[in-house]
Amino acid sequence: MKSVKRKRRYDSAGRLEQAARTRALVLDAAERMFLRNGYAATTIAAIAAAAGVSVETIYKAFKGKPGLVRAIRERGLAGQGPVHAEQRSDRMRTAEQDPRRIILNWGTLAAEVAPRVSPILLLVRDAAATDAEMAQLRLELDEDRYRRMTVNARHLYRAGHLRPGLTEHDAADILWTYSSPELYELLVVRKKWPPSRYGRFIAEAMIAALLPAALPPGHRQD
Repeated sequence: MKSVKRKRRYDSAGRLEQAARTRALVLDAAERMFLRNGYAATTIAAIAAAAGVSVETIYKAFKGKPGLVRAIRERGLAGQGPVHAEQRSDRMRTAEQDPRRIILNWGTLAAEVAPRVSPILLLVRDAAATDAEMAQLRLELDEDRYRRMTVNARHLYRAGHLRPGLTEHDAADILWTYSSPELYELLVVRKKWPPSRYGRFIAEAMIAALLPAALPPGHRQD
């Protein structure tokens, strides 16, 4: 009986590992073909052939091309390493007291995550012009990004870090703007900035826009 149970656990683990490998193959193929050929020109059949799976397998797992795009974006948001980038951001934001260091760390995470996420968001933007499903998905993803930026803005506001006169809503708008795929497109895609420079730039820009100006050395504030 114990042998049967061990075999079942082994079989279950093996099936999960195989499913994860198949999912990764499909997402890799879909991302590669979407970015190379465009959304409209890429078919589920072509993705299935490239990944070595059936069309039915893709529809069962992702429902169609919009589901594939969502999954690619979610995978990109995780960043590198075993801990999801958003979880790392949350832990850092809670542990760190210096708002400048918080925002500099956000810039570091942006340099890690944006190359994985912004290209697919730009694909959605371009496809939205002619595809109703992509237009709806663009709104969905924009709203989700704004929700995340609102969480970050609320932390800065409640901790008293924002410069005088700036509201939580203002801060969310600023964070949302500097995290936009369009800014990544301008600086990294078109101007060929390395992601590290892009991350530093947006961090410094957010610090200037959100936080009180730092006093010069030796200056006393009465």
